[in-house]
Amino acid sequence: MATKFLSLACIRNESSSSSGSRGGLSPRPHYPSMPKYPKGVAVQQNAMEGSETKSLFSVVGMTCSACAGSVEKAIKRLPGIREAVVDVLNNRVQVLFYPDFVNEETIRETIEDVGFEASLIQDESNERSTQVCRIRINGMTCTSCSSTVESALQAIQGVQKAQVALATEEAEVYYDPKVIGHNQLLTAIEDTGFEAILISTGEDMSKIDLQVDGVRTDNSMRIIEESLEALPGVQAIDLYPELNKISLSYKPDMTGPRTFINVIETTGVSRRFKAKIFPDGGGGKGTHRKEEIKQYYRSFLWSLVFTVPVFLTSMVFMYIPGPKHGLETKVVNMLTVGEILRWVLSTPVQFIIGWRFYSGSYKALRHGSANMDVLIALGTNAAYFYSVYSVLRAATSPHFKGTDFFETSAMLISFILLGKYLEVLAKGKTSDAIAKLMDLTPETATLLTLDEEGNVVNEEEIDGRLIQKNDVIKVIPGTKVASDGFVIWGQSHVNESMITGESRPVAKRKGDTVIGGTMNENGVLHIRATRVGSESALSQIVRLVESAQMAKAPVQKFADRISKFFVPLVIVLSFSTWLAWFLAGKFHGYPESWIPKSMDSFQLALQFGISVMVIACPCALGLATPTAVMVGTGVGASQGVLIKGGQALESAHKVNCIVFDKTGTLTVGKPVVVNTRLLQNMVLAEFYELVAATEASFFSVNSEHPLAKAIVEYAKKFRDDAENPSWPEVKDFVSLTGHGVKAVVRNKEIIVGNKSLMLNENITVPMDAEDILKEAEGQAQTGILVSIDGEVAGVISISDPVKPGAQEVISILKSMKIRCIMVTGDNWGTANSIAKEVGIEVGKDTVIAEAKPEQKAEKVKDLQTSGYTVAMVGDGINDSPALVAADVGMAIGAGTDIAIEAADIVLMKSNLEDVITAIDLSRKTFSRIRLNYIWALGYNVLGIPIAAGALFPSTGFRLPPWIAGAAMAASSVSVVCCSLLLKYYKRPKKLDKLEIHHGGTGVATPTAVVVGTRVGASQGVLIKGGQALESAYKVNCIVFDKTGTLTVGKPVVVKTRLQQNMVLGYFYELVAATKAVVWNKEIIVGNKSLMLNENIVVPMDAEDILREAEGQAQTGVLVSIDGEVAGVISISHPVKPGAQEVISILKSMKIKCIMVTGDNWGTANSIAKEVGTYTVVAGA
Repeated sequence: MATKFLSLACIRNESSSSSGSRGGLSPRPHYPSMPKYPKGVAVQQNAMEGSETKSLFSVVGMTCSACAGSVEKAIKRLPGIREAVVDVLNNRVQVLFYPDFVNEETIRETIEDVGFEASLIQDESNERSTQVCRIRINGMTCTSCSSTVESALQAIQGVQKAQVALATEEAEVYYDPKVIGHNQLLTAIEDTGFEAILISTGEDMSKIDLQVDGVRTDNSMRIIEESLEALPGVQAIDLYPELNKISLSYKPDMTGPRTFINVIETTGVSRRFKAKIFPDGGGGKGTHRKEEIKQYYRSFLWSLVFTVPVFLTSMVFMYIPGPKHGLETKVVNMLTVGEILRWVLSTPVQFIIGWRFYSGSYKALRHGSANMDVLIALGTNAAYFYSVYSVLRAATSPHFKGTDFFETSAMLISFILLGKYLEVLAKGKTSDAIAKLMDLTPETATLLTLDEEGNVVNEEEIDGRLIQKNDVIKVIPGTKVASDGFVIWGQSHVNESMITGESRPVAKRKGDTVIGGTMNENGVLHIRATRVGSESALSQIVRLVESAQMAKAPVQKFADRISKFFVPLVIVLSFSTWLAWFLAGKFHGYPESWIPKSMDSFQLALQFGISVMVIACPCALGLATPTAVMVGTGVGASQGVLIKGGQALESAHKVNCIVFDKTGTLTVGKPVVVNTRLLQNMVLAEFYELVAATEASFFSVNSEHPLAKAIVEYAKKFRDDAENPSWPEVKDFVSLTGHGVKAVVRNKEIIVGNKSLMLNENITVPMDAEDILKEAEGQAQTGILVSIDGEVAGVISISDPVKPGAQEVISILKSMKIRCIMVTGDNWGTANSIAKEVGIEVGKDTVIAEAKPEQKAEKVKDLQTSGYTVAMVGDGINDSPALVAADVGMAIGAGTDIAIEAADIVLMKSNLEDVITAIDLSRKTFSRIRLNYIWALGYNVLGIPIAAGALFPSTGFRLPPWIAGAAMAASSVSVVCCSLLLKYYKRPKKLDKLEIHHGGTGVATPTAVVVGTRVGASQGVLIKGGQALESAYKVNCIVFDKTGTLTVGKPVVVKTRLQQNMVLGYFYELVAATKAVVWNKEIIVGNKSLMLNENIVVPMDAEDILREAEGQAQTGVLVSIDGEVAGVISISHPVKPGAQEVISILKSMKIKCIMVTGDNWGTANSIAKEVGTYTVVAGA
């Protein structure tokens, strides 16, 4: 009836809109009969498509499809409308139109003319119509759970893609923020019966939580909120007054956390508010995992408290005469003391400790699915309630003597809890890679304040999370770089192995970029921060690895398909098993001797049925793929190989053909001038002066052109002002794309380019130049002709050297039965020479030269058509079409820019051997997935028949339900542990030999050097190659510096002796002042020689104090006020803990120990005695 009334109301609504102004609606509009596009526009359609505009309108009052139809019809009658889509459920209309013919206001008025209220929704996220939301989901136990949640999310309008990972217990949802919000996603998950916690949304560029102390009223919190909202760049503020917590989302380009803290602390008249980073301790994945482990551990321990007595009373004490008599004592009719005890003890296990299984079953069944909890609940309930029936029957009957199974239900729950505890413990270790990456960020940083001239005026130690864009950070040796940025002062070597996997430290000087989380080794650097918070390379790597672990491998679909019918099938098999054994016993289908003395045929059949139900394990199948993918991608990240999910892993293991780009992949990618041949009599410096001036003009236009850059860099060698050379003035500059450049320099026409450019300019190329060009191509070099005033004056040969180890990599790939092909945009001569050098067979099918980007992609598709699984290895920029077309795209050299959308695998280093590592790791990971599936399926295929009693007739062996439950729990743990073995992955040994070619060694063998340096690094000792190892092996004498080496390096004041009557605070106020004259008093602070030079008498008391200080390994500092010694300050450098023991051990190794210092002899001798060094050099 209500439906009919709604339809009538809607019809009345339409009729009123077509018959005049009724009920407050607008008069009937006039709809001219017009085509979809305006008259005369058909021929311009292609031109118009580029000027389309999309607008979204909110429409109030639509109730059914008839309303939607009238709105859509009205809009489409307007000129210039391409498409109109009406969403009745969300009261929205999306219109695609051509603004040359119609505007948004006209469309809005047309909707209102139909009789509905319309307003334009301002599109605040034009640049991003899709957002990504990550949600933690608590309570999932098997693949059926994750499939249920995934299906619920994908059914929501506005959700474009949803991935739910059982192993990580997270969901990644791609959704349209205009249609749905993340709160609705959380509600949808909670409706399926699981707890949902928001981790992040695409709205948050950067987010930080602050703790605010001193807030006493709600009004104070509102004042703080208003102050923060006024800041530019603040996107959202969430208040948690009960925690004194404020969460801010902001744009790091415009503001930052230090600004927020400053605003909070300066808010209000009293300025009583204090702000700091909110302490960690809740909400993180690691915290949740620890809490989950604790919960399972506590539940297991409590279950043991009740289950152990149940086990003892049913299976141990029954065979001991004394306890047996007590337990068999009858209470009422046939009811015994033992049965009452077992009932009382097993009930808390069944209904309190085991409540999680009831809850999980209800949630699953409510949504039409069945999971592992259903099997456990059915199995334990069958055992428990049959036992209750048996006990009640015994209590009411003087003759009934039954057997209870209370120990079955209690022990079953206990063993399953033990298995879940071990499983979550093991699953936690699968995400160690992400935890290690996140731990790389240093906790503190040294912030520098610079004046207008760039001089340091202040240093301040701050929390590492408070760094903002454009801050200048000081990085001292032995500390981590706090943020991505570039060096503005200093030079050093930085160990980037923790980010890129590159084991050798990288030299850094002014202008070089650095990555946050890397280790500075031997110099002080001043760094300007460029990317902070979520924009940093480390954060991007973490996000990429997390996304990779979320992405399902196609092979996972196999487990998903099985999970849909696995539990129902097991329930059917369990019931069938019970029925078959029960009927066989009822009709004497087997000898009565088969039935144990303590049971009847019904009870035997029941035990077989319960065993079948609880031994089946859907969890092992669900965990087989995601755990292996998690560990594999984590191991890859630690090796500098970022694998974007299961799809990439699965495709990479099948690769049998690799297409290599040449420049920057097989070659270094940095061309250099290797030879110059002059064909006219002129000075080489003058020649390069003219050429460089021409090329510099081109370089200023196209700074990324590698050949122009190489020539200009080489020409600088002939200049005194090499840093900032001033080239001659250039006139009439012309760039000829793909050929070269020409210009007038010093009234001479200069043309620099290839042979075709010279011929086009009617310049004759002499035979000598032709020969030089052929020779250059034969040596894998690019020949460039230079013409001066219409005559060829010289030939410049430019080479892009082959990467070290490229030949060996190609050789190893061939031994792995992988075909290698090279594509390049370079000429055929150079291409063939490079191919020969690296070991790729020269032929029309294996070397493709002068190829454009789209031709590279076509070659990849041709190979796929021929049946190859193709990987494309390139730099991710010019090769992006081929990277997308390939089955696996590998991007080379993405050290700080890992967001390469085209690639499936990102190789953080520029080393070619990582191609082999990626393929080998994918093969190892996939073989582990296969092994997991074999184990999980094999376990169920073998376990279910044994539990059903398949061996019982022939061997008398049956599987009690509690043992079946233990076996089920063990299967999940074993699958996770099998995946965890991937953590010990070692890349192919052949690659270790390649690593040595980069650095060279002394006597030490390559294997020993690699193992030695890696073990050293794991112990915190960085050994720079085999030469250092060899020299260290021979050491028989060690010279120690004192300050900072044998001592802690942080001096502290230990004693102050005043020589004048004054307050100690006043004394230190004078000493601490930076000026020489304080309050009209002349202050001199220094050693004894300074006092004597200033003609200040050092009294005997002060002399004694100085000697006493030296005897105690302290430094005595004299303080003079107005020409008289006023006090002596004793400063100590404490000896490092363990220094004495280290010196002693070194002496036992026959190594001589010497100490050198710039300190005085007294202090030096005291320190030497304390640590046990006998040879001392002081005042050095």
